[in-house]
Amino acid sequence: MTDYRVLGRTGLKVSPLCLGAMMFGGWGEPDFDASARIIDRALDSGINFIDTADVYASGQSEEYVGRALAKSGKRDQVVLATKCHGVMGEGPNERGNSRRWIFQAVENSLRRLGTDWIDLYQIHRPDPDTDVDETLGALTDLVRQGKVRYIGSSTFPAHQVVEAQWAAERRSLERFVCEQPPYSLLVRGIEAGLLPVTEKYGMGAIVWSPLAGGWLTGRFRKGRELPRTRRAQRLPQRYDMALESNQRKLDAVERFALLAEEAGLTLIQLALAFTLRHRAVTSAIIGPRTMEHLEGQLGADEVRLSDDVLDRIDEIVPPGVTVNPADAGWVPPELAEASLRRRP
Repeated sequence: MTDYRVLGRTGLKVSPLCLGAMMFGGWGEPDFDASARIIDRALDSGINFIDTADVYASGQSEEYVGRALAKSGKRDQVVLATKCHGVMGEGPNERGNSRRWIFQAVENSLRRLGTDWIDLYQIHRPDPDTDVDETLGALTDLVRQGKVRYIGSSTFPAHQVVEAQWAAERRSLERFVCEQPPYSLLVRGIEAGLLPVTEKYGMGAIVWSPLAGGWLTGRFRKGRELPRTRRAQRLPQRYDMALESNQRKLDAVERFALLAEEAGLTLIQLALAFTLRHRAVTSAIIGPRTMEHLEGQLGADEVRLSDDVLDRIDEIVPPGVTVNPADAGWVPPELAEASLRRRP
């Protein structure tokens, strides 16, 4: 039986494994029926939490999720989460975190999902051009209109999470009830600042990429031909083996694989169980493209790692360390743009 967890202080109970829908549609599995079977199998296993975003395959992921839930009649049993922020058109206002775009984006998502409400509506990334007060004001109106039940953030740095909490309290607005950051055996940076912040403010943490973008699936091993994936082509800084940081990742993966074998686990089980063992983590998002991928991940929430195994993990990648900074999920504008660091 699934041991459901409370999302922050909301009282909303979600499964430790959340079904990520990024791979449904043009970015992964293009066939709707195959995607629907994966969704049905996940729900039958006890998962009650699905996460998608408008930007995934330009809305096709949301469409597939909505059609699958309508076909199965299980919409009321699911905690349905989606996100806005990413570029969804050529116009300058078809992206970001402004009131205008949030109001339009939520209507588009509701239509694609075929639902009257979204359980958790998340802001996908920070927007340096938009004051967080404006964003929270728009989201608060959506909650009061009944179109959204709860709101959250995704891949926000700790200081912006705090800023959003303060803004909500100061203006009596709805607050972010959860944050969705990257977290895995190879990407532990959030342990240093972000997860303590989410605990302090009673927020849930829904972690994405617990398998480190495929690095922890067993496909990336020394002595084997490394997989050539669409993701690797899109994000070479995270996969190019000419980079020392990625060589360090491969070294760590070898040690994790040996540790998993000694513990009687698959590498996937070790990786997922690690993220779920952190006391601040509510759920880990799994993103299967095939039924085989899903089956290999189900049940990982029932694995409990011993303190000895966790200590061994800390020796391989120390707490708070992200092996390759490119895996952090978001680059602050001040680091990406030199002019923001230099006095004119």
